Amino acid sequence: MPYRPTPRRTLPSRLNALQLTGSIALGVWLGFLAVALTVWLASRFVFNEQLAPVAQAVQQLANPPVVQPAPDLPPPSPQFEQYEENLRKNEQAQRLDEARSSNRNLSNPKCQFWLQQDRTAPNEKSRANVLQFCD
Repeated sequence: MPYRPTPRRTLPSRLNALQLTGSIALGVWLGFLAVALTVWLASRFVFNEQLAPVAQAVQQLANPPVVQPAPDLPPPSPQFEQYEENLRKNEQAQRLDEARSSNRNLSNPKCQFWLQQDRTAPNEKSRANVLQFCD
């Protein structure tokens, strides 16, 4: 059976290029409006209930409460500053003594290294590392 091509049918089109371009532009614009309206409505109904506490917190942050100024306190005396410094030194010395005498630090190589460094050449770095690496 031989192949017989059938004549192609053409659909008559009465739209010119300007009408076709306008129709496509209108369709794209209406599609954009539909998507924007859908997103807006979804945000109003779905997210409004979930974001209400967040909106309230943001509102509170935007309007901070008025803080009363603290009464003028005299500057700390040099004796008080010396007292605080002595407290810090005593606390650090106590923590160093506990780290040196603790049996748990015998199995920690980093602690052993820094303890040895602190014994041979004590300085601020070795003390800080003993406090950091030893329990």
